[in-house]
Amino acid sequence: MRIVGGEFKGRRVSVPSSFPSRPTTDYAKEGLFNVLENQIELDNLNVLDLCSGTGNIALEFISRGASFITCVDTHTNCLKFVQKNAATMGAEKRIRTMKLDILTFIQRSKTEFDLVFADPPYDYKNYETLIQLALENKVVVKDGFFILEHSKQKDFSMQPCFQFFRNYGNVSFSFFKREI
Repeated sequence: MRIVGGEFKGRRVSVPSSFPSRPTTDYAKEGLFNVLENQIELDNLNVLDLCSGTGNIALEFISRGASFITCVDTHTNCLKFVQKNAATMGAEKRIRTMKLDILTFIQRSKTEFDLVFADPPYDYKNYETLIQLALENKVVVKDGFFILEHSKQKDFSMQPCFQFFRNYGNVSFSFFKREI
């Protein structure tokens, strides 16, 4: 995987073959960030990355000027990998990692984030609950985005606060906006 834009553009991060998660493809990530750059200002964002895995998305946000990223995952090895790569880039003070179930984190969080990105496993059973909790528990600031990565076979267009989706090969992103 590589950083596709910003300060660390072109930097490669090698993911071990035995890694417990699937990184977002560079093609899909580039498409996602092209959309985001046309929707919001990425500088100084406070971002929540749920199911962080390799930290691929978190590192891309850091590279593009986000001020702080909170990475949540249930796998210790994933969080250590994120911390190691953040340190390699000199960004360890801009990333916090937490080992916790994502629904538990959302229910307990007292922080509102400018943008929340979630990339649960494609066979995740609680997509609707995740969307609902993220938007109703005010984890996302008013007019902030909640972005859900999922397989192209899923359709969340009937969910409350749905705005639009983008598809890049087998990867889709559904965008939700907290309006209240």
